[in-house]
Amino acid sequence: MHYVMENHYFHNVKRLRFHNILKKKIPFLMFFVFQEICENPQFIIDGANRTDICQGELGDCWLLAAIACLTLNEKLLYRVIPPDQSFTENYAGIFHFQFWRYGEWIDVVVDDRIPTCNNQLVFTKSFRKNEFWSALLEKAYAKLHGSYEALKGGNTLEAMEDFTGGVTEYFELSDDPTELYKIMKNALERGSLMGCSIDVLRHPCKCTSSGGQGIFWLFIVLLLCKCDEVSKDTRIRLIRLRNPWGFVLWKGPWSANSKEWSTISAADRENLKKQTIEASEFWMSFADFKKNFTKLEMCNLTPDTLQGDERNTWTVSVHEGRWVRGSSAGGCRNFPDTFWTNPQYRLQLYEEDDDPDDEQVACTVVVALMQKGRRMQRHQGAKFLTIGFSIYEVMCGQNQHLQKDFFLYTASKAKCKTYINLREVTERFCLPPGEYVIIPTTFKPHEEGEFILRVFSEKQSTSEAIYQQIAGDDMQICANELKTILKNVLSKHNDIKSEGFSLETCRSMIALMDTDGTGKLNLQEFKHLWKKIKDWQLIFKRYDKDKNWSISSFEMRNAVNDAGFQLNRQLYDIIAMRYADERLNIDFDSYICCFVRLEGMFSGFCCATVNDNYSLLFSLQWLQLTMYS
Repeated sequence: MHYVMENHYFHNVKRLRFHNILKKKIPFLMFFVFQEICENPQFIIDGANRTDICQGELGDCWLLAAIACLTLNEKLLYRVIPPDQSFTENYAGIFHFQFWRYGEWIDVVVDDRIPTCNNQLVFTKSFRKNEFWSALLEKAYAKLHGSYEALKGGNTLEAMEDFTGGVTEYFELSDDPTELYKIMKNALERGSLMGCSIDVLRHPCKCTSSGGQGIFWLFIVLLLCKCDEVSKDTRIRLIRLRNPWGFVLWKGPWSANSKEWSTISAADRENLKKQTIEASEFWMSFADFKKNFTKLEMCNLTPDTLQGDERNTWTVSVHEGRWVRGSSAGGCRNFPDTFWTNPQYRLQLYEEDDDPDDEQVACTVVVALMQKGRRMQRHQGAKFLTIGFSIYEVMCGQNQHLQKDFFLYTASKAKCKTYINLREVTERFCLPPGEYVIIPTTFKPHEEGEFILRVFSEKQSTSEAIYQQIAGDDMQICANELKTILKNVLSKHNDIKSEGFSLETCRSMIALMDTDGTGKLNLQEFKHLWKKIKDWQLIFKRYDKDKNWSISSFEMRNAVNDAGFQLNRQLYDIIAMRYADERLNIDFDSYICCFVRLEGMFSGFCCATVNDNYSLLFSLQWLQLTMYS
């Protein structure tokens, strides 16, 4: 690597030595134990904060910005830096740190040797000469990626993911993202971390500055709120920000002493101002925020990141895979002959968003495709592959690998905005409830690599939560409890107009799903049942064109076929007589009751062997009698 020193007082010999350290040709030259650097080394002095992070001669400001953001949340910080480490108690010359790595948390252990020149740290340091947590954290992160050299150049979001295990999103504020305020509000309620920045060369703003140019990273988003303006019949949206470096503050409307504060009530004014506890924090209007800031970067936390926290975190599904040349490296949609060979992952969306302001039924998901190991392999010439993904809607229960013809005649339901050569491509979607297939790909075919695909859902499972409340200590439910659970679950779904199911129908459901013969349903059996109800509901909605929560007995034929049941004419007639009302309509409750019976009977026939036409005829006759009873 050709490296140009920014500080010219380093003469050529030291420049050469520093170059060799990065290349690991001289791994221990200029390395000293801490007792050789200072007499009283300390791991952390008075807590870890932003002043402990001073950049050295390595181009890893992206990493240091993420560390500065991490210091604002002690719970997250001490997940990465386990407490009770020091140079005195139980000191063994080593320190350990924890990072999220492709789906799991790993421990990285480093010794107490740090690169120095003239007895000064070459890389990250604290303003206190005897404090070393930030230097050791940087070293552990370098070890995670193979070398210090691997840290030269990067993206702050990449480090934030490694520190939290979360999923990151990126918004260009000039694009005026739809419903950005709501997205940010929901994210803050989940405990997400958010940073924003200003490209000063492209976008001057009313800030005090230390005179630097380029992008000021990192302002931290702390809070969003709405206040009534006294003189107007309107509500103003405000945002509170913090500058972790403390050098740049907002000087426009809603800054510390601006006249705008007189336009809201004294109670609101006092409440908002007392929340501004740091000198580096300030308020501004949300409109000015979008106008003056260039980009917003968000790190959404996963459930395991904030264990024991009451916040509404994401639910996550994780898939690991690889693209193999000649087998599963099919490239993007531009290559139809091989695109279908890419890995395919099923996505089932059943729990809709609970948003009273949104009349459209939709499920919010964030899909994140991350390629593995490329930074560590940089010294071998590896570069980030250009990656992306597409999402296709499929019929319920269609589990086989989709073939070439499907993609030739079917348009994608959603896809990433662009293929890009970053470690991770992330995109947020609002999709109707249903079943989908995600196709992660490289841009060109025959490019090999490993990846991890994560799907984050904003909505936690309402059905599962209610089950756990009612099931009791044995975590099993009888027919009466099932009736109560389904009634409670259905009442929380505005798109399902049902008062629940009869006790007899619930008994049939238990008979259908009780695989262990206990006469009750455990959680897994209940989840399987709920999935079937949601599958059948989607078919029902397909034929309920006038949205009155009933379908005609004629449409019922198509619905039965879509669910995979092949019946004869007599059985269709029996269904109409048994379940339709006087207007030949079948409501949702009767529809589900019919499908439960069909599923139970067909499941029983699949377990038995029918060897002759007489047995088949007998089975059809038995079906007819049972359906009419």
